[in-house]
Amino acid sequence: MTQLPNDGEEVAVLTTSKGEIVLRFYPQHAPNHVANFKELVANGFYTGTRFHRCIAGFMIQGGDPNTRDLAKARVWGTGANVVDGVEKRLKAEFNQLKHTRGVLSAARSQHPDSASSQFFIMQKDSSHLDGQYSAFGEVVSGLDVVDEIVKTGDARNNGSVRPEDAVEITGARIAAWPV
Repeated sequence: MTQLPNDGEEVAVLTTSKGEIVLRFYPQHAPNHVANFKELVANGFYTGTRFHRCIAGFMIQGGDPNTRDLAKARVWGTGANVVDGVEKRLKAEFNQLKHTRGVLSAARSQHPDSASSQFFIMQKDSSHLDGQYSAFGEVVSGLDVVDEIVKTGDARNNGSVRPEDAVEITGARIAAWPV
């Protein structure tokens, strides 16, 4: 599916210590998830957060505000976008986008309408996620960076142990393609 954005199309640029990841969006498939992600990027929400779940041969996950604090590592993966004391949750926008290498999708709990700020980027194809998670974009540049970030994961406990050297998103911005 990887297709370059049109000139002038909005993309997200995530800057990490491993390099940049450029993401294009698919608002025709998941408009609310795209709008939420763009808003969080524009508001600086993701800056300083870390990729807290990195599973080789699967995906990298980030977007938890708890990951800004290394002392809170035991609760990484439980944070969300909280506005005025209330967690902002999104209604699921399941669609026909496949969870192939590079796809950007919304992380959630068991409840389909529980996505908030956390997201994941597929490192490998994972068809078992198709139609179960709201896919809303894909990597157009930086898959090599995804491959480096996934290496920080711990193979114990099905790879869900928090990386000791969790890669930080040092900057996130919305930009016009090409960047």
